Amino acid sequence: MKEIKIIIEKSSDSFGAYAENVSGIYGAGDTAEECKQSILDAIDTLKELDNCPGELLDDYYLTYKFDAVSLLNYYKGIFTNSALEKMTGINQKQIQHYTSGHRKPRVEQREKIEKALHSLGKELLAVEL
Repeated sequence: MKEIKIIIEKSSDSFGAYAENVSGIYGAGDTAEECKQSILDAIDTLKELDNCPGELLDDYYLTYKFDAVSLLNYYKGIFTNSALEKMTGINQKQIQHYTSGHRKPRVEQREKIEKALHSLGKELLAVEL
């Protein structure tokens, strides 16, 4: 199964996305969710065309790579700064700077955020109700 890496970035007024490793896949939207749907629509359109990249004819799955601002804004309604502080150990004020785009997190800080989210995901996958 082929991984298609989708990069999602936030501009001043919208979100844009593109496939890092497959040409011709682009999307945009007012929200990250609209942007992701735009990517799926672009893939559907490419499949209908005669010049569809081979990666889309085989089995594939999408992974999304966000910049820090986009990711924090996308999950803003789900994770409070307080919750992110508990998960990552990063001060709430610093997280707010990252969310607003006033500051960019260093590599170590991005890795802390990513690791905390992956850890939470693994924990949630193990939950049974």
